[in-house]
Amino acid sequence: MYTEKKAKTQVNTNVNETVHTENISLNRQVYQRLKLALSLGLRRQILFAICDDLHLRNRIAARLHSTLAYPVGKVLYQRANSGDFSTPAYPRLVTLRLNVSDPNPIAQINQWLANYPPPLMGKSTDNPVRPLPIPAFQIVGVEMLTKEPVAVQRLFLNYLRLGEQHLSGDESSRFLESSLLFWVSHPWLSAIQQSALKFWHYRTGVFVFAGEPTPTIENRDYSEVLADSRSLDRENLDHLFVNEEKISPDIQQINKPDLPLTATTALVTEIPEIPEIPAVQSSQITNNQSFLSLSHINQELQKLIQATINADDGDQIQQMLWEIEQLHIQKTTGEELATAYQNLGNFYRLQIEQGQPTIENLMIAILAYQEAVSHDESSPQLPDILNDLGTLYWMLHRIPDNSEEAKIYIQQGIDFYKLALKLITGDTHTETYTRIQNNLGTAYGDLARFADAVENWNWAIVAYDEALRYRKEEIEPLKYAACQNNLGTAYWHLGQYNQPVEHLKKAIAAYKLAIVHYQPADEPLKYGMIQNNIGTAYWNLSQYEQPKENLQLAIQVYNEALKYRTSFDVPQAYASTQNNLGIAYWHLVNQPQITKEDQQKLIKLCIHAYEEAVNIAHSLISVSLNFDLYVTHNNLGLAHHDLVTDVSFDGDKKTLSQHLEAALENHLHALSGFDRQTENYQTTINYIINTIRSFHNKLGIQGQNLALSKLPGQLLPDVLPKL
Repeated sequence: MYTEKKAKTQVNTNVNETVHTENISLNRQVYQRLKLALSLGLRRQILFAICDDLHLRNRIAARLHSTLAYPVGKVLYQRANSGDFSTPAYPRLVTLRLNVSDPNPIAQINQWLANYPPPLMGKSTDNPVRPLPIPAFQIVGVEMLTKEPVAVQRLFLNYLRLGEQHLSGDESSRFLESSLLFWVSHPWLSAIQQSALKFWHYRTGVFVFAGEPTPTIENRDYSEVLADSRSLDRENLDHLFVNEEKISPDIQQINKPDLPLTATTALVTEIPEIPEIPAVQSSQITNNQSFLSLSHINQELQKLIQATINADDGDQIQQMLWEIEQLHIQKTTGEELATAYQNLGNFYRLQIEQGQPTIENLMIAILAYQEAVSHDESSPQLPDILNDLGTLYWMLHRIPDNSEEAKIYIQQGIDFYKLALKLITGDTHTETYTRIQNNLGTAYGDLARFADAVENWNWAIVAYDEALRYRKEEIEPLKYAACQNNLGTAYWHLGQYNQPVEHLKKAIAAYKLAIVHYQPADEPLKYGMIQNNIGTAYWNLSQYEQPKENLQLAIQVYNEALKYRTSFDVPQAYASTQNNLGIAYWHLVNQPQITKEDQQKLIKLCIHAYEEAVNIAHSLISVSLNFDLYVTHNNLGLAHHDLVTDVSFDGDKKTLSQHLEAALENHLHALSGFDRQTENYQTTINYIINTIRSFHNKLGIQGQNLALSKLPGQLLPDVLPKL
């Protein structure tokens, strides 16, 4: 039995960070156990999920549905004894909203099964005909009964008592062949325990989620699906860059390359053109065409649409839904139904492409396309639809905070891409095949961030190489170049794990094949981005062989990139490349072949690059950087310090003092960004102490007093004892 203890209620938990964190951790554990219970496919399970927070309940229920309803590879598969591709796309989890006018969950389940009986599969001696398993059902909306008359509430409890007969009888009703999950609040849990005691005793699992109760007054109008959904455009694109790592105690590692050329557009814009959907006049829609009359359309799909519909497109969407409903009633061909569902999916895909990639829009498009697949498994457009499904799941992975959930979405996207590739070859469907292979490579690259990095980057390389077999540069030069850039980045990442010299050289070769197709005058930003990637690869290569030569090449390429990555057009990218350039100069300074005179010149160039990076970074508001600004301040401080403490420095005392003051100022700025308990904080304190000593050594006690006067008072106890 799956049972969770009830979480203790805390007063003012919304301001108690510790309690809030504990609740999140507990809820994640409970969710994983609930998901496991449903995914096991056991028969005759009665599960109860207890949650007083409707916002939380809706998120979890939607997550369960998106994860378990269509487990790719189980419901979409290649027949063992036939070359035909079978795509029943029959759900493994169905979400039903309790009908408050007749709250009989058993009748609702049986009605759903009557409308959507499990399809029969298998046609050979070795593979006899058999129906697919009956899905599990999750029932939401029980809390809505609170606003209904007492008689209706009693009717619901009476229906549960009638269900006791099925549980105790020799023959079970059809729905008990699988699992049944009830979502209820604590008050309704108590009512069930008291008034349907025997039904409660037949439970096989109880899962309690901690959360603050949602006021009853909100229940009536509250959307059943993801009310707090976020758009992708609110996310930063940190995943397109690589996390910073130290390369020495003093200097932060260079930024990793920009990942696929606009990863989002590389996927979305390659989806085939959307068939034109005829305009619909509002007068065509009658009162009988409302959501209430759509009994043949997936209820989860209806609720998602109802939650997002607006006045601008409401008539058109309702017309499409009404036409789908009529096709169901008329028992028309699967091809016609598939086309109608595909048009619905295309409509929402267009919303996504136009900048509205919300969870709801993504899920509506996914469900609509899956319905299209289920009604016409022989459609010539099936590979394109499966590619779209892969891309939609790929986009979905960028929304959740939970890395485990994000990984599941990426894997689902990969499975759909693979299913599409089973249907076609590069020789017969060249354009679609190369598009899907490129998308598959990008998805593997994202999956590498979560698990099995080496394996997944290797698979990404295989996919990009396969795409490049058929993507001819003379026919599609820009798509060819984008794929080469992606291949270069995959090799770059693989070089961080093994065979660095070999993989970095392959990365550079791929980047160079890409950049020849971008003219700076026509594509300045993409040209600059790939130049930055080449510079990064040369910088990495300098750590393994020919350091002076490769650093000089990196500097040359970074300077070329900065001609097009300007502070005006792309300030964030400009700051990133300037930071990279500063690091490259710093490392070149420390090469043994560099003369003292050249060292002074290179440090000044290093200082200039770092200053450009930090000045632009500080001018940006609410923009995420792909380098650690506080580490860059430390690096700039070190450069100022080393310039004037080197024996070859020949400036006057005023210039010397200015550089030491700049060093101290930058270290103090860096210190403000580090937590006191971290290694970075302690390292920066040591830099500050070393700078104050240099003040004393170069400018005497007067210089030391000048340095101490610039320290905040709270730092003196940390600094004075160590001088």
